[in-house]
Amino acid sequence: MARILVQADPFDTGAELAALTAGRDDIGGLGCFVGLVRQNLTGRRLVAMTLEHYPTMTEKSLARIAAEAETRWSLLGCTIIHRYGRLTLGEPIVLVLTASAHRAAALDSTTFLIDWLKTQAPFWKNEEFEDGEREWVAARKEDDEATDKWKKALLCRVGDVPSARVGDAPSSLP
Repeated sequence: MARILVQADPFDTGAELAALTAGRDDIGGLGCFVGLVRQNLTGRRLVAMTLEHYPTMTEKSLARIAAEAETRWSLLGCTIIHRYGRLTLGEPIVLVLTASAHRAAALDSTTFLIDWLKTQAPFWKNEEFEDGEREWVAARKEDDEATDKWKKALLCRVGDVPSARVGDAPSSLP
């Protein structure tokens, strides 16, 4: 079961990694992504970004996204922390951690989660510029394309192997 937090306060990545792995000797790989507020690439000087959300809807959406990752990969743990409120340059926005027996599942699931969070999580971003102007962040084609690659990945569920891809040979049939 994934640990999902939506909060205004900063998170401690080291503490979250320690919590995810505490007392576990079956974890062989960790995936980690930390998203930061960065300078706007349009040439306008960004001062801050404000993230808004609808609390109950957001948590449910993040839980559905995490559950999808848990069905696609054999995860031993998953943490998603997403911040809201006014964040300045360099501040962390999102943390995605996954744990698995093997690195491929941990890394692939982390990439999947952040790709889906960018397009499927109900957060609205408003950029604040040095000149006092504000602008809502529009969806980006690159983010949609990243999500589309996961939608196109056909998965089959054979026996107890939920992460088996079409064409993979199961070790035993039910």
